[in-house]
Amino acid sequence: MLAAAGIGAYVLYVKHEGEDVRGSSSVEFTVPVVPPPPPPAPKPEGIVWPTYGYSSQRVRVAPSFSLKPPYRLLWTFHGRALLEFPPVVAYGRLYLTTFDGRFYALQSRTGKPLWHYFSHRCGWASPAVANGLVYQTFIGHACNARRPGTDGTVVAFNARTGHIRWSRRIGPVESCPLVAHGIVYVGDWNGVVWALDAKTGKTRWTYRTGAEVKGSAATAGGQIFIGSYDGHVYALNALTGKLAWRASAQPRLGSTGTFYSTPAVAYGRVYIGSTDGKMYSFGAASGKLRWSSSTGGYVYASPAIWHKLVLAGSYDHMFYAWDAATGAVVWRFHSNGPISGSATVLDDIVYFSTFNERTYALRAATGKLLWSFPDGKYSPLVADEHRIYLTGLGRLYGMVPKS
Repeated sequence: MLAAAGIGAYVLYVKHEGEDVRGSSSVEFTVPVVPPPPPPAPKPEGIVWPTYGYSSQRVRVAPSFSLKPPYRLLWTFHGRALLEFPPVVAYGRLYLTTFDGRFYALQSRTGKPLWHYFSHRCGWASPAVANGLVYQTFIGHACNARRPGTDGTVVAFNARTGHIRWSRRIGPVESCPLVAHGIVYVGDWNGVVWALDAKTGKTRWTYRTGAEVKGSAATAGGQIFIGSYDGHVYALNALTGKLAWRASAQPRLGSTGTFYSTPAVAYGRVYIGSTDGKMYSFGAASGKLRWSSSTGGYVYASPAIWHKLVLAGSYDHMFYAWDAATGAVVWRFHSNGPISGSATVLDDIVYFSTFNERTYALRAATGKLLWSFPDGKYSPLVADEHRIYLTGLGRLYGMVPKS
C-alpha cells in the first residue's frame, strides 16, 4: 500500500510539474521601443541568405524582397536524392547538399550546377556562407542506417571555385554550421559542441553535453544556445565555451523530451520545440522557463519569430502561432500532414511544408491560406531579391511571382 501510494504521489507530482506554463510580458521579455528598420536588401552578388534560419539568431525572417504568391516556375534542379535542408544564397549562387552527400553550387538564375563535390558521406544540413567561404557538415557513410557512421566532417570551401580550404573530422554531425565571432559552431552525435576557427578549422573550444546534439546553434549577446538529446538547452559563452546556464524540458511520465529543434533568440528569450510535444520559452539571460505550450505531437520544427509571434508546426498536423510573451495560441492552421521542418517568413507570409509533400503560404498575422504548392517536405523556402527557391522532396524550384 505504501509503495502504491508513493507511485501515485509521484505520478501526480510529475503531472503537475509538466503542466503548461503561461508566460508574462513583463518578465525577461524585451521589445524595442522603436522597432529597428528592416535590413536593407543585399547588394547584387553579395551574401543574400547566409545561413539556415537566415540570421545568426535563427529567427527565420528575411528582409522584404517584394515576392508574394502566386508564383510561376522558372527552373527545376533534380537532386536525385532527398533534399532535407534548404540551400543558402550568395554570390549569385545557391549552395545545396543532397541526402547522399553531393554538394552543389548552382547558378541562382538558371539552377545549373557550376561546381560540385561528392563527400562519399551523407548531407543532412544546410551550409553557411561567410567571408568568401561556404561551410558544410557531412555525417557518416550509411545514409539510411539508424547510426550512419562513427564520425563526420566539417568542410570549408572556396565559395567561388569549390576548392577545399580546410576539413575537420569530428563525431557524426548533422548540425547546420553557425558562423559568428570568427568561429564555426556545430554539434555532433557524441554530444560535443565544437567551436572551430573559421579560417583554419582548428579547435577553439569544445563542450560536452549528455547525449547527441543533432540540432544547430543560435547566438545572441555573446552566447550560443543549443539543444541536446539529453533533454537540456545550453547557453555557452561564445568565445570560451563556459557554461552560462542549462535548462530542462519539463518532467513527464516516461522519457523526458529531447531537443532536435534549433533555438531562435528574440525579445530576450530563447524559443525551442521539443519531442515532448511542447514549444518552450526560456529567459536568454537566466535560463528560467518563461512559458511552455503543448501541441498534439512532436515539435521537431525550429520556430520563426515575427512581430511578437512564435511560428512553428507539429506532428499533430497543426501549424501554430503563439504569443511570444505569454505562450497563448493566437491562431492555428490545420494542414494535410505532420510538420517536421521549419518555417520561413517572407514579406509577412509564413511558408512551411508537411510530410504529405505540400508547401503552404499563410498570412503570418492571421493564418489565412494564400497559396500552396504540391511539393516540399521539410524546410521549404529561401529567397533573394529576384526569386524564391522552394525545396521539394528531391527537387529545388526557382520561382517568381506571376505578373
